[in-house]
Amino acid sequence: MAALSLTTPDPAERRGRSQRIEALATLPVFFDLTGKRVVMAGGSAAAAWKAELLAAAGADVVLYAPSGEIGEEMAAVLAARPAAGSLTRLDRPWGLDSFAHAALAVADCASDAEAKAFACAARAAGVPGNVIDRPDFCSFRFGTIVNRSPVVLGISTDGAAPILGQAIRRRIETLLPPALAGWARLAATIRGEVMARLEAGPLRRAFWERFAEKALTASAPDDDAAANMQRLVADIADAKNVGGRVTLVGAGPGAAELLTMKAVRALQAADVILFDDLVSDEILELARREAKRMLVGKRAARESCRQEEINALMIRFAKAGKHVVRLKSGDVSVFGRAGEEIAALKAEGIAVAIVPGITAASALAASFGVSLTHRDRASQVRFVTGHSKEGVLPATLNWTALADDHATTIFYMGGRMAPAIAAHLIAHGLPGSTPVAVAANISRHDEMRGAGTLAELAAIVARIGVERPVLIGVGRVFLECQASEMPEYDLGSSASLLQIAS
Repeated sequence: MAALSLTTPDPAERRGRSQRIEALATLPVFFDLTGKRVVMAGGSAAAAWKAELLAAAGADVVLYAPSGEIGEEMAAVLAARPAAGSLTRLDRPWGLDSFAHAALAVADCASDAEAKAFACAARAAGVPGNVIDRPDFCSFRFGTIVNRSPVVLGISTDGAAPILGQAIRRRIETLLPPALAGWARLAATIRGEVMARLEAGPLRRAFWERFAEKALTASAPDDDAAANMQRLVADIADAKNVGGRVTLVGAGPGAAELLTMKAVRALQAADVILFDDLVSDEILELARREAKRMLVGKRAARESCRQEEINALMIRFAKAGKHVVRLKSGDVSVFGRAGEEIAALKAEGIAVAIVPGITAASALAASFGVSLTHRDRASQVRFVTGHSKEGVLPATLNWTALADDHATTIFYMGGRMAPAIAAHLIAHGLPGSTPVAVAANISRHDEMRGAGTLAELAAIVARIGVERPVLIGVGRVFLECQASEMPEYDLGSSASLLQIAS
């Protein structure tokens, strides 16, 4: 069990727990404006948008704008009934008396002199002020908003790149279904029952995690949703002890952008994360910050945890009521020893779920810009382990079948065995001129790749480095990859590529 010492990384290490809070350019806060007086000055289109936004937040907006300053958009806003709050126009400019009893003050000013006067008057009255598009005169700024009310997200770039903020908003909106608003309203209705029946700590968290899974993956709550959630509260309250669970998560080939959304949700709901050595730092950065992270990687020729020790860790934490995420490179069901872990967990009565990931073979095809099953060159694709637990090629491989000129064969973790792989395939009839493609650290910033022929495989792998996690592709689908200039395909990283031509 001495290898377990590898699973307690120093807190100062980069792969350990991050700093609790990094430096913030601004502090995001949320104002409760329901029934509060907000001062608004100006009748422009920009002012109209802000007035409509403030009223939607429940504010009683008082607009100071003479008739001659009212533009078309402001006129339309004034004519419409706001979704919440109120909007009243006073046919006069703002003055020092305008700020009395105001919660916020917002203006669209024509000059720096007017902006400075408005900001100073608001500050003197003790009212937070914003002058539209003039950050030097603002005590607070509006962010870009994702509205799933009562879930509201604000995005700020500290005024540096508003267009970037809008792009981030669009990305978030694709991740948060509109139905989330209905689930958030349902949460408000059952919160009292949860607080009354479930003790603070694991019981409440168990409920809200399951609630969140429904909210982020299901359609809008139906008529039975409230009753179902109430039954869940009762079930957890009666159990008195919520059992832990394990989720086997595929981390993909390395780039965080290649994670599935379900994998990200699992990472953000984890209490404990047991991760492999090949899992990238950028993926770990997406995990829940409070989660305990433990490196249990297995790598050839290195000291590492035995599989039995990893199984024991998962069982121990799950029986302590924790949600354990077993984070594996690639896809958990492809050479990830998931079968052994599932069997061990089921034997202990521990619930286990699987979140698949993009396997390295798919990333290899994308990196080289090919199809693994080109209709004219390969009618099948095979995934083959490049080493056995004894550190050599598996004795059970059918080399006659693998030496098929009409198939694509991908050897996983076959770097050290590259000379033997080439020799066996050639000896069983595959031409030495058969194209091969080799890549290491696929989709990462330090990705390296090369292409050539089967006869050159050992030399290609030697130049890339046998110590790296190497993937070998063999088959005619890689024919064009032998060209001296191979295009770079975007896998979410700025890979520096080693080009090895025949």
